[in-house]
Amino acid sequence: MLDRIFAALSDPTRRRILGMLLEDDMAVSDVATPFQVSLAAVSKHLGVLASAGLIRQERRGRITWCQIDPDGLHRAAVWMQGFGQFEPVDLDAFERFLTAELPPDPLLQDQPDQA
Repeated sequence: MLDRIFAALSDPTRRRILGMLLEDDMAVSDVATPFQVSLAAVSKHLGVLASAGLIRQERRGRITWCQIDPDGLHRAAVWMQGFGQFEPVDLDAFERFLTAELPPDPLLQDQPDQA
């Protein structure tokens, strides 16, 4: 199953579709709107995402709706965590460290107005 998940995630169009579906459930026709490809091509991408377990598709009347399936991404995340977890970078602490360790840059210091 992981092979299918990572194969599905390898395509930038499918990653963009996932990003759109993170915002809200969408009809297939709405998913296709921003892309310069046919509805059939978008449907194929959605099929790949569904077979990988990353999205669910539900028929409501004549419209097929798509939504994220969090379990698919969870499986991939659990697998990746096996390679070790890294502490998130605290950018404020890094900036304080640089300020304390590096000499001031004369180009960045305020200079008095010369009249």
